[in-house]
This record gives sequence, structure tokens and C-alpha cells, in this order.
Amino acid sequence: MNSQAFKHSAAHVLAAALVKLYPEIKLATGPATQNGYYYDFELPKSITPHDLGKIQKQMRKIISQNLPIKKERISIDRAKKIFKKLNQTYKLELIDDLIKKEGKKPVTIYKIGGMIDLCKGPHLKSTKELNARGIQLTKLSGAYWKADEKNKMLQRIYGLAFSSKEKMEKFIQTAEQAKQRDHRKIGKELDLFITSDLVGKGLPLLTPKGAAIRQELEKFIIEEEFKRDYQRTFTPDLARTELYKKSGHWQHYRESMYPAVKIENESYVLRPMTCPHQFMIYNSRPRSYRELPIRYAELAKLYRREQSGELSGLIRVMSFTLADAHIICRPDQVEKEFQDVVELVQFCMKTLGIKDFWYRFSKWNPKNKKKYVDKPEEWEKTQKFMKKILANLKLKYVETRDEAAFYGPKLDVQVKNANGKEDTAVTIQIDFDLPEKFDMTYIDENGEKQRPMIIHRSSIGCIERTMAFLIEHYAGAFPVWLSPVQAVILPVSEKFNSYGRKIKSRLKKNNFRIEIDDSNQSLGKKIRQAQAQKIPYMLIVGQKEKDAGSVAIRKRDGGDQGVKKLSSFIETLKEEIQQKK
Repeated sequence: MNSQAFKHSAAHVLAAALVKLYPEIKLATGPATQNGYYYDFELPKSITPHDLGKIQKQMRKIISQNLPIKKERISIDRAKKIFKKLNQTYKLELIDDLIKKEGKKPVTIYKIGGMIDLCKGPHLKSTKELNARGIQLTKLSGAYWKADEKNKMLQRIYGLAFSSKEKMEKFIQTAEQAKQRDHRKIGKELDLFITSDLVGKGLPLLTPKGAAIRQELEKFIIEEEFKRDYQRTFTPDLARTELYKKSGHWQHYRESMYPAVKIENESYVLRPMTCPHQFMIYNSRPRSYRELPIRYAELAKLYRREQSGELSGLIRVMSFTLADAHIICRPDQVEKEFQDVVELVQFCMKTLGIKDFWYRFSKWNPKNKKKYVDKPEEWEKTQKFMKKILANLKLKYVETRDEAAFYGPKLDVQVKNANGKEDTAVTIQIDFDLPEKFDMTYIDENGEKQRPMIIHRSSIGCIERTMAFLIEHYAGAFPVWLSPVQAVILPVSEKFNSYGRKIKSRLKKNNFRIEIDDSNQSLGKKIRQAQAQKIPYMLIVGQKEKDAGSVAIRKRDGGDQGVKKLSSFIETLKEEIQQKK
């Protein structure tokens, strides 16, 4: 059975149930999703979660009636008459959009009982082909019409659609497990970050514990890039709008940029990218071929507009920090530099413990003139060259169209979050356009000016998003080098708090992140609290440990490590952190 047809048909059954129960409804759109569907609509009165049971009961009734799902191809004018008569204003707007995009081509409508919908399909032949026990409505939300916050807020119902009840129950069980690993849930429980309505949506605030993880990630990548001969830059978070008009971001990327602001009659904008800033450093003096490649790296604060409905925890934010870099090199150096970047990304993923990732070769769409620079020959040449590099690297990848950067193709490193949603962790891009726009040159061995090529790349991606992946990947039980608190000291009673503080002081001098629980609670409760906070090591101290200058070591998984001299534990912890086990 075609899963898309199954999910599309379930969405239309939901629409039919809504039309039956609420004749005044105005239907918007109801696409299939990864595991089901949703439908957006407008009603004078809001539907509540209490109403979902009634709607689902109506859906099951329609399914049991074995109603045909009738497909009909009709003229655009007839379609307009039908939906005008039904007072379906959103469908009429969609028809107008189709006319603008494709002209007056015939359209497809589908009928289930008294419900008529505009849809390309595919669909099943009858409602009976749906399994009523594999259909379940899950939640309500609001959604802007056409995902534009300037438009009216509609209501949205989400549903699951599986060919059997068993498959649906298995999915629900898996989803519940994923929910427990959701970085937003764990972030709150472990006090890693907070959100504030007063600060604003998509602007998370890292607590000291969250900041500790971020600092470790930043330190790690700065050290690794230093070993690979990257040079660090620090550039401003905003620039004159003219800079981004010159680069082409203003023309091709403006919808993702924040509005410009006037400062003393000059127009400035928060940067969405670092590249033009670093190009100014390169262009500040003449360059020789002997200097290339030049690798500029920066932990850059970037600003990109997101729809409010897409903002989510640390994964989708309005302002983020990218482990960004631009490699300016001769054409004959591009392949080697690209390979080295892939090796760095693989090393980073291995060190972070992320194994479940894959590659996506993202190409341009020649029909999308608004999104991409219009240089067909350069696009084809660069994409062919990049494909050759990937073949030489023996990388397995999927190809996608219309996902490239506006100035060149890219290799995306893809991961899934705990809820199964795919996101891009890292990108590596080959740029054939911006060196020309910024008139970047170097002097070759013959004293002639030549044009360099540029590789735009990240290494561990957006720090905030990487933190989200790691929180979910480890379910908060981070390896020692990333743990916000690496060990907690647990005196068996208040009598030994003083000894515990001496241990804390000594461990702090060795740059370990240490806490002490010097409360008057029982040792058992202290241990349970430390385990709930997923602290790697618990150092239990009492009379015996005080007399011997030692600590009783317990791991968060309950593993008792016995009693060791404090100096021995320090060496063990140092080695574990240094090796990033």
C-alpha cells in the first residue's frame, strides 16, 4: 500500500469528519507528514482537546461506511465555482496561487461524501481501505495560514495513520521514549538552559551548567582547528547593508535576515553569515600564492529569522553561534582542502560520540532564479567537480535538489533528533561566485593576478544545535569531559563537611567542575539526587576516608569503584578528560 496515499486519505477523512460536525468550517490544507497528517482550518469557535474524541469517532464512522474517494479532473474555472459556492475562501486562494504559478491548467479534486477538497493526491479508492484502529488524533495547535505570521492564525489537528493498530502502538511507544530524551525536557531537569517570555521566543538562556558544556565544545574545536593551521578572526555582529548587497545575501537570502536599521543615516543589518567579514580581512592587502591556503576560523554569532512556529529549544533559535570557517585556496588545492574538512568533521563526530549521521549532496535548482546566482555553466562545473571529490572520498550520500547555498553546491551532514526530525548538523560548501563579487585575487608564481576559490565550512556546526543533539544522544548522561558537574562530594554526615570542602578545593585547583552536597540529608538521598542529575562520579567521604586522605568512589550507574587516594582519583579523572572517553 502506498503510504503517502494512506496518509493523504486519512487527512481527507479528517476533513470530511470536520465538515460533517462543523458545517460552517473553512478548510485550508491537510498534507501528509512523516507518521501521519494534519489539517488546518478556520472555525468561529476554537476546538478543544475534549472535542478530539468526538471527531475521531466520526472519522471511524466514515471509514466503516466504505465511502468511495472519488477523484475528478476539472477546469480551474469550474473549481473556482465549486469552492465559491461552498464558501471555501482558502481553497479559492490556493487556486489563485496555482493560476499564478502554472496558468489555467486543470486541477484535481477529491470527494468523500459531502466533502470536496482540492488535492493532487495520491489517495486510496475508498475509506474502507483505511484501518480505523490505525487512525488516531494526537493534538491541537495554532498555525498561521501559509506559515506566514502576517496571516490569520488557523487551528490545526494532528493525527497518526498506520496500516495496523500494532504499528501505531509501536510508534507511540517509541515516541514516548523519544519524549523522555527530548533536550527541552532534560535541559529543564538538569538546569542546562531556560526560556523566558520576557526575553523572547527562540532566545534560550544557558545556565552556568549549560554554559560549561558550551565552553567545552568551543575549547575543543578551537584546539582542533589550531592543530590544523586555522587562523582565528573576530568580526562584528553587524555590518552595513551594502556589504550584504555586494555578497548577494541581500538579494538571495533577505527573507532569512532581520530588517535593516538606520544608524546616523547609514543602513546596518545583523549578519546571517561571517564570510563577507572575513573576505574583507583577506582583501586588506595583496596575497601571494605562497600564502594559500588561508584558513580563517571564528566562533561567530549569527542572526537568521525563523518562523515563530519553527522555533524549538536549542535546535531552532533566532540567534546562534556557528563554528564557522572559510578556506581561501588555489583551484589546485580545493580537493585536498575539502578532504581535510571531511576528515575534521568525521573526527569531531567520533569524539562527540555521534555515529548515526549521513551525507547529503545538495545541488541547485536552475528554475529557482530567486534563490541562486544565475551562472548555469559554473553551477554544472562545480557540481561535477564536487561529485568527483565525493567519489574519491568514497562517501555514501543522497542527492537533493534545491538545497544548495545560493553561491555553490554543498555537502550536508544530516542527523535526526530524538523525535525523528532530520536536521543539518554541518555543511561544507564550494563557492565559485563570491571571490569574483569581492574581486579576491592572489599573485601567482608568474606575477599574474589569479582568482582563488573558497570552501565555506563548519566543523561541529551550530553550538546550540550540537548541544541539543548531545543532550538527546546521551540523555543527559554526558561523558566526563562534557559533564557540567564532573564529580560531587558526598559527606556521610555534617561532621565531615569540612574534609569534603578541602577535597573540593584541591579538585578545583586541578580545573575540575566539582560540587559538594553538604546538606543534612541522608547519604542514600544524596546519592539518588546525584544520580538524578547524572553526575559521573560521587566521592563519598567519612571517618575512614578522612583518616586516609582518600575518597570512596561511586559511578552514576551504581558501580562502586572502591576507596582510592585522592591523588590517584585526580590522575584517573585527568586521563579520562584528556582522552575524551
